[in-house]
Amino acid sequence: MSAATQERMPALYLSHGAPPLADDPVWPGELAAWAAGLPRPKAVLMVSAHWEEAPLALGATTAVPLVYDFWGFPEHYYRVTYDAPGAPALAESVRKLLRAPGTPVQDIPDRGLDHGAYVPLVEMFPEADIPVLQVSMPTLDPVRLMEIGRRLAPLRDEGVLIVGSGFFTHNLAALRHTGPGVPGWSAEFDDWGHRMLDSGDVDALLDFAHKSPSGQLAHPRTEHFAPLFVTLGAADATGELDTRRSVIDGFWMGLAKRSVQFG
Repeated sequence: MSAATQERMPALYLSHGAPPLADDPVWPGELAAWAAGLPRPKAVLMVSAHWEEAPLALGATTAVPLVYDFWGFPEHYYRVTYDAPGAPALAESVRKLLRAPGTPVQDIPDRGLDHGAYVPLVEMFPEADIPVLQVSMPTLDPVRLMEIGRRLAPLRDEGVLIVGSGFFTHNLAALRHTGPGVPGWSAEFDDWGHRMLDSGDVDALLDFAHKSPSGQLAHPRTEHFAPLFVTLGAADATGELDTRRSVIDGFWMGLAKRSVQFG
């Protein structure tokens, strides 16, 4: 077995919840256990539902601040810190892999980690001693995002953990009009998505808005499902789509928290 194969990191898609994830009696432990079973990354590359920017942008690479991109929460959620090192070498590698005619890459050096990035990282790597780089989603088109993931895949052989962070179902407006428990649209979409992942039906996943039951309700806007396609691309490039496994499942406040690993 080559050194590159031994060092290849998995590619992850995780549901990140919201800042109160930290107070859940179960979810933080699930994320911590997941991280404990992974090889130690040399760096983490985060793609979050909460940063859309075109052209594709690279965030902070020196001091990495946090972006408290939420409103109306108790004060202690705005005091969370995560002083991870920047990843300038990773940023340069990303530039080289993604830059091509017609696909520019920009730098936004003061853009820190939003809650889609740091909320799970606090639970998975609480020492904050692994360099982290967040990049934007320049589009919500699943096909284009999957191609970005394919182009980023070589980073996995350099010890980089590629993480797409979203929410497997996400419709906060609909939740306001449903009673307690899991809404039917959330359960239906989660079951469908699980089956498509298990069967490796990437074509169905790419067209999830039309092929899935309750797809328009589960994702009236698709930014929380979109990071999955970067992860799928990073797995497809190395022929590892059939290695997928759901590491976390179940529901949180009615939304599916399914999280999957490839490789």
